[in-house]
Amino acid sequence: MNKALAEVYFIHALSPLHPGVGQGVGSVDLPVAREKATGIPYLPGSSIKGVLRDAAGSQWPESKIKAIFGPDTNHASEHAGAAYFSDAKLLLLPVRSYAGVFAYATSPYLLQRFHREATMAGLKPHPLPEDPGDQEALVSEGGKVAEGDRVYLEDLDFKAQTNPVVFNWETWLTDHTAGLDLPLEGRLLILSDDAMGFLLETALEVVTRIRIDENTKTVAKGALWFEENLPAESLLYGLLSVAPKAFGGEPIEGQAILTELKDLTQTTLQFGGNATVGRGLARMVFAGGKA
Repeated sequence: MNKALAEVYFIHALSPLHPGVGQGVGSVDLPVAREKATGIPYLPGSSIKGVLRDAAGSQWPESKIKAIFGPDTNHASEHAGAAYFSDAKLLLLPVRSYAGVFAYATSPYLLQRFHREATMAGLKPHPLPEDPGDQEALVSEGGKVAEGDRVYLEDLDFKAQTNPVVFNWETWLTDHTAGLDLPLEGRLLILSDDAMGFLLETALEVVTRIRIDENTKTVAKGALWFEENLPAESLLYGLLSVAPKAFGGEPIEGQAILTELKDLTQTTLQFGGNATVGRGLARMVFAGGKA
């Protein structure tokens, strides 16, 4: 029987990424998209689907595009496509570090969410760590981000606690993101959920943008704004589900669909807004079914 398939995908930001939600109401005019309850940044699945559909436009016949991604917007009610993309949630946040230039910060809750979805896709991630104290950071032995027995991130100071679970997750993620060349070795650290929540609010990149008046060559009136981005080197993940029976199109075997989609990710892609100023350049890979 032709069964539905699920596979985890990873997105590695090569430049700052702006998955925008329009105008904000706080000090940041254009914030990134965040989950309402958790405040965790995400890239909408509709954006990922749209980017891959656009990439397929120059390579696939229209019948295959319609079968896998569904009809265009004007005919969306005809049938669904065969590929379903979840939102891509943040897993690793690059944060400035006194040692090692930067650290990849995560927390037990972020890992728990990833563990749940990876297990649904048939992967077997490592066991989850205990939540460290708010003043502690779990690091791998011999890692790059500890200065003696301390970890300094932005203006925060943590006590470094060596824990083998950090090295295990470093190794597992490196193996399952092959092709991204993540600078992960020795940089992963696990913070408490509360400390991670604070960094998600304060450690994202905020840049000042302006528009120049053509005549005066100075900032146009009212054309200064603050824009929030996920920093370069951020790692996000999501779940791709494939329903082999494509309504209204030729049935395509599920594994064949995955193969076709993987072929689309062999080049650098652009996600989110501000493509003309270099935002959102990223690589995307699928984790595969490795244990």
